[in-house]
Amino acid sequence: MSEGARWYVIHTYSGYEKKVADTIQKTVENRNLQDLILDILIPMETVKEPTEDGGMKEVERKRFPGYVLVKMIMNDESWYVIRNTRGVTSFVGPGSKPVPLTDKEVAALGVESIEIKLSYGVGDSVKVIDGPLDGNIGTVTEISMAKGTVCVNVSMFGRETPVELEFNQVASLKK
Repeated sequence: MSEGARWYVIHTYSGYEKKVADTIQKTVENRNLQDLILDILIPMETVKEPTEDGGMKEVERKRFPGYVLVKMIMNDESWYVIRNTRGVTSFVGPGSKPVPLTDKEVAALGVESIEIKLSYGVGDSVKVIDGPLDGNIGTVTEISMAKGTVCVNVSMFGRETPVELEFNQVASLKK
């Protein structure tokens, strides 16, 4: 029942991220809330740091100290569980209203891989449906899933000009 589940950002006391994540996980298991709170993450990254002997060592560190990501279905019960977890200061959002991360933010964080199905491919003709080139027709020359962009050759001023657009700015001409 993961429909309606979104990623939210929780602000914690710095250094309490792991404790908060563990406490939420235990509460989810004890109260049988697996259908409301689906995933808890502390985004980490591997970096190289110099050692005292002049060498380098790889170290795991938090990408966003003081923050924990939670994938959940927001309702009174899930809000209450998170808000009343020791070490949690607030949800990220205006006032007490939690704001979920957008799909673009989730993709940029690399938290979750979102499968995108495009109705066009390299070599296909597409119509620009948004932005300053709205209405122009061009040919797809490159698709970047990582960046969420498509490179299209559009005819401007009598010559082919490559333009980088987001996926939602173009539509396939195939029916």
